[in-house]
Amino acid sequence: MICLAGRILGIDGFEKGYVIIKGRKIHEVGKIPALKPDYKGYIIPSPINAHTHLGDAFIKKRLRKLPRDLEKLVAPPKGIKHLLLERADRSEIINGIREKLMEMEGLGLAVFCDFREGGIEGINILKEAMKGFDIGSVILSRPKSLTLDKREAEDLLKTSDGIGLSSLSDWDYDDARKIAEITRRRKKVFAMHASERIREDIDEILDLKPSFLVHLTKATEGDLERVKVENVPVVVCPRSNQFFGLRPNLELMKKTGIEISIGTDNAMISDPDIYKEIRWIRRNVKVFDLEEILRMITYNPRRMLGIKMEEMEEGKDADLVVLDTKSLKPLFISGREVSQDEG
Repeated sequence: MICLAGRILGIDGFEKGYVIIKGRKIHEVGKIPALKPDYKGYIIPSPINAHTHLGDAFIKKRLRKLPRDLEKLVAPPKGIKHLLLERADRSEIINGIREKLMEMEGLGLAVFCDFREGGIEGINILKEAMKGFDIGSVILSRPKSLTLDKREAEDLLKTSDGIGLSSLSDWDYDDARKIAEITRRRKKVFAMHASERIREDIDEILDLKPSFLVHLTKATEGDLERVKVENVPVVVCPRSNQFFGLRPNLELMKKTGIEISIGTDNAMISDPDIYKEIRWIRRNVKVFDLEEILRMITYNPRRMLGIKMEEMEEGKDADLVVLDTKSLKPLFISGREVSQDEG
């Protein structure tokens, strides 16, 4: 048996206590442990990476120095990323994805949400790469080109969890609207990047009724207030934004009351270590308390993605992580100790 003690993050907030794990199950939960704790820290549900692009991981090995121009590097269809994805061998893309899946699984992540490029083949590549891994996924597919093909959209929705579009400025608005309608009819997730490189019309974006939006680095306070009124959650990716000289206005998001989740974005830019993102926020943003930050990688993305939220109770799977109280690095991950090098 392993005894964990400290502050437990539950659905309703932090509570001081302990968790005893036996095998892969929670054996006991309480206030004061009878056993000497093996690990002390913040005990949180296994985190979720709310926004990834794992398909471009291989590019990190192809290009040592990536341009810090957002449009030049990632904008479809002529961005360097998309040109290299088109030319890459299937096995090269799969191997790059598998490396990142291994990293996320090793960090104790429960689920990742991937915006998967490349149409049906893009979905198939990710699913093949995931064979043998235990980590869960929310796969948001994307049409192969920046135009609507109703048959392709229907096929995408049969084999993925929804659609994740690039910025609205990349699309004909009527095509984007029809894709959003098809997705909602199938009761699947419709999400998109918004106001990342340039400010986009927030009313047009919200008229598409997105499940959530990603980035909003160029959004105004008025834009964010509109997002809050519509109760649309937002995913931020601070380290990736910083690479391009951008920054999510987390202070304004806090002020307007938007629910925030965190992702790591492009695997060619940032490794999928969600703990590095929360440490970035803790260092650079002073308006959030620790509980709010930890919710951004646990309960907020669960609610946003429709993943069941459970308390840590006896008999439940021990899907949890213990974080060091000073460094916010993992000390213990679902059944294994974390070495200094890993943490």
